[in-house]
Formats: sequence, C-alpha cells, structure tokens
Amino acid sequence: MSALIVRSIGPACAIQDLGRPGFLANGLTRGGASDPTALYEGAALLRHAPEMAALEMAGMGGTFEATADMRIALTGAEMTATIDGDPPHSNASHLLPKGAILAIGAARRGTFGYLHVGGGFDTPRYLGTRGSHLSAGLGQLIAVGDTLNALPDSGTETGLHLIPEPRLDGGTIRVVPSVQTDKFSDETRARFEATKFRRDPRGNRQGMRMDFDGDGFHASGQLNIVSEIVVLGDIQITGDGTPFVLMHECQTTGGYPRIGTVLPADLSKVSQAPIGGTLQFEFLTFDQAAAIQARANTSLANMRRVVKPLVRDPATMQDLLSYQLISGAISATTKDEG
Repeated sequence: MSALIVRSIGPACAIQDLGRPGFLANGLTRGGASDPTALYEGAALLRHAPEMAALEMAGMGGTFEATADMRIALTGAEMTATIDGDPPHSNASHLLPKGAILAIGAARRGTFGYLHVGGGFDTPRYLGTRGSHLSAGLGQLIAVGDTLNALPDSGTETGLHLIPEPRLDGGTIRVVPSVQTDKFSDETRARFEATKFRRDPRGNRQGMRMDFDGDGFHASGQLNIVSEIVVLGDIQITGDGTPFVLMHECQTTGGYPRIGTVLPADLSKVSQAPIGGTLQFEFLTFDQAAAIQARANTSLANMRRVVKPLVRDPATMQDLLSYQLISGAISATTKDEG
C-alpha cells in the first residue's frame, strides 16, 4: 500500500472531500472542501472520481515522504512546493517516487491548497464519507508522524495539466435574495452592492467576516427575527451591521437577518480570497442565477475535457527516463520499400 508519512505539517490541514449531504435535519451541515472546484480539478488530473478524499491545507502545507511510487497533483491556492528540492508544476499530475520528499510551503495566492493522490486518501469514514467536520467533532487535524494511506490507484498517467478557473483574488460575488432580503430597504441593498468589502482575518470554515468602511447594514425589525434554518452561502448581518458569509462548517440555524445567499459557483472565490482581498456582491434574479449555476455545474462535470499534456523542458525533468520519447520514430537512412 502506498502512503505519505507526515514529517512536518501546517496548523490547519485536514482530509476533505465533497462533504456528507442528508444530515441537516440532525444538526449537521454538509461540510466538505472549502474549494470544491479544486477537488474536481485534482480528479481530472489523476483521472479518478471527484468524491475521492484530498488533503486540504489552509495557508501552509507540510513535508511528506512517499513510501512507494505514487501519483500526486496540487490544486487550489498557489503554494510553494518541491519534490526532492525541485519545484513541480501546480495544477498538474506528477510521479512522486518511493522515498521522495514532497515539501509544500506557504500559499502565495489564495488560501486553501489541495494535495491529491492517485486513488484518494484511505482514511476512516465518518457518517459515510472521509471528510473532516471539525466543528462537529468528525475527523481531526493532521499531525506530525501520521501515515496517510492511499487507496489503490488504477491509473498510471502523469504529466497532465489544466488551467484553473480564476478564483484566488476575490472579485465579484453573485448572490440571490434570501428570506429576509426584503427587510432591508432599497437604499441599504443598493449600498450593500456598491460597497467594496475586504476579507477580514476573523474567519474560518464556519464563516468569513467582511470588513468595510462606512455605516453598518441593518434590517427593519431584525431583533424580532426567530431563529430558523440557515444554509451554506447565506450572508448574515450581525447586530453591529457586519456581514458574515456562512461557509462549509456553519451552524444549521440562526436568528441574524440574511441579506442574500452566495451562488455555489462563487463560494470558492469567497473561501480563496486572501486576507484583505476585495469582494463585491452583486444581486441576481433567481432565473439568472439558475442559468449561471447550471453552466458552472456543466463545467465541473466536463473538467476532464480541459486537461492537456504538460509541456515540459527535458533539461529540468527528473523523471525523464520514465517517458516514452521515441514512439513513432523512423529511420532517416532506411529505404522505403513500399
């Protein structure tokens, strides 16, 4: 069995997958990777299912030793990385030879980086899936000395590359009206759309706080709102008028008014926005949002189609001898007898 031995690790690294649906009525949100798009990208690069578990690294990675030859890919945030001292390409699949040291450092752009292995990580299942949901006590952070086993890998191909969807620098975040949107005045909603927010350092997998200049945002009669169900992507406005975007490990109920809900297609942009990164919200109609989300879902389903062979410089390829470089060669001197 192939595995990675953890030699060093950042403070917020855990195994994640696409989450566990179906437990909201029991008080458990879906959870899952903060950037689900990165899981689809890793799956496309390694030619396996997007449900396979990967290692989510928040801001900082770690150092890992391979116990056997294995395929890997790095997606999500751009993080410094080396394989035995040489930097691999991001958003590409690579061979990690037995005994090799993979070192993943700090994020240069974005927040959440993902390490994928061929076949996915073989970690314990909790309520049917392998992903950690730390706020619910499911799973745990990765620690030095852990052995991260991989499931059998049916693939062999490496050297594949894709151009990732742009989502690491904030930008426009599309939202639809929520249950209490009409409790905010037209002027307040217009000011909310016109405001350039900054991702506040006070945020985690439960919610992202939005910092901004100017007065807070308030709904009429908000002190009388009864606590009710909330969902991933809801934008709650706290008592001081500050927006929080609820993320993958959010609570299941809440009494703060919600001015809108972020489209699933844009949640990765929220989670990947760097500290201080600018975010601006744009309201859409439900019909507009449905069309955009449908296109995004199709793009994820067809991710494999955008994967192409990685063009590499032979002078820098450690694994050069593993490539078939003479397939289809012909002799320049042999006479054609046809």
